[in-house]
Amino acid sequence: MTGTGGGRPSIYPTLLYADAKAAIKQLTEAFGFTELSVYEGEDGSVTHAELVQGNGAVMLGSKGRGGVFDTLMRDAGPAGVYIVVDDVDGHHQRAVDHGAEILVPPTDQEYGSRDYTARDTEGNIWSFGTYAPEIGI
Repeated sequence: MTGTGGGRPSIYPTLLYADAKAAIKQLTEAFGFTELSVYEGEDGSVTHAELVQGNGAVMLGSKGRGGVFDTLMRDAGPAGVYIVVDDVDGHHQRAVDHGAEILVPPTDQEYGSRDYTARDTEGNIWSFGTYAPEIGI
């Protein structure tokens, strides 16, 4: 299987936003992602962006730019993404401080995780928690 080593994630959730710049702002400021790269078209739309969190990443761009992926995603609904963080309460407070809509406050789960859930500016659901399954491949 490819993509299991070398310091690169092998799975990248990919989302399109009507206002990708606002999404990047929220994801970096409220949810603590770091911009790895942001490419803009001549019209100011985000043609491609990569944001990192821990050892994972998400790719995103602007809706309505045309192309195969944009066409395929046209009728897609909101997505849900889970991100592992060390300090759930601190992460949650950062999100609250930046006005994120919190759906479920930090909660201890019966399987040992502590997590919370928020909604981004366009309805995608982001869960942040301590549960990190071992992938024994």
